[in-house]
Amino acid sequence: MTSLRLAALAPLLAPDVGLKATLARALPLDADVGAGAQIDTPAGIPGRPGQPELVPHTELKHRSMRTIEGRAALIHALAHIELNAIDLACDAVWRFAGLPDAFYRDWALVAQEEALHFMLLREHLRSLGYDYGDFPAHNGLWEMAEKTSGDLLARLALVPRTLEARGLDASPPIKAKLVGAGDHRAGAILDVILRDEVGHVAIGNRWYGWLCRERGLEPVATYAELAARYQAPRLRGPFNLEARRAAGFSEEELAALAAPPAA
Repeated sequence: MTSLRLAALAPLLAPDVGLKATLARALPLDADVGAGAQIDTPAGIPGRPGQPELVPHTELKHRSMRTIEGRAALIHALAHIELNAIDLACDAVWRFAGLPDAFYRDWALVAQEEALHFMLLREHLRSLGYDYGDFPAHNGLWEMAEKTSGDLLARLALVPRTLEARGLDASPPIKAKLVGAGDHRAGAILDVILRDEVGHVAIGNRWYGWLCRERGLEPVATYAELAARYQAPRLRGPFNLEARRAAGFSEEELAALAAPPAA
């Protein structure tokens, strides 16, 4: 049996989104991890289909929730996030050597759950007469993954604890929009995603804290320094404080979210 770290490359490199999700769902969590192996970076990370067209987020159109097309475009945007999240989790599994076995099993489990989210959203998108690739999308999540590919601490700080944590804040208003437009199936899918994403952000928080302790770093100050160095997006409210608490953010961090930006 191949190691878990090598197995994670298969979904990461798969250009077909259906195959990517299927392979991620099948990651062997009980396989030997292969934590100490140095794996050469393969070409083609991440595997991507020809569509959707990737554009700057400022070029994405805002569509009315009163139309099927508008709701489908929003669901497509969510599916694109979940597809990126599969790749982000798989990339964490293979890329960073020499960590505790639990690190790799945690992120492989995240990949499995992100794949389920993608499948649920894609199935619903198809029920509306569309499919993944039918609307433009942006590449912000993967761009941050590339910027932090050489530093696990930065990856943990700025992907699960920043970009993915924003999903905890965004989920309730997005659900309200879709359910308000009569799309109760989308609302039920978002309930599943929010439940699981709290756990995913908690995994990011746990390993960020572990690595800060290993390196003798103060977590809050270190986060601020990394956010500035890598030009992470400024976080704007409203914040889902209940979900952030459940995901392991400290009261000090939650208080900092509410503080006005420094002049």
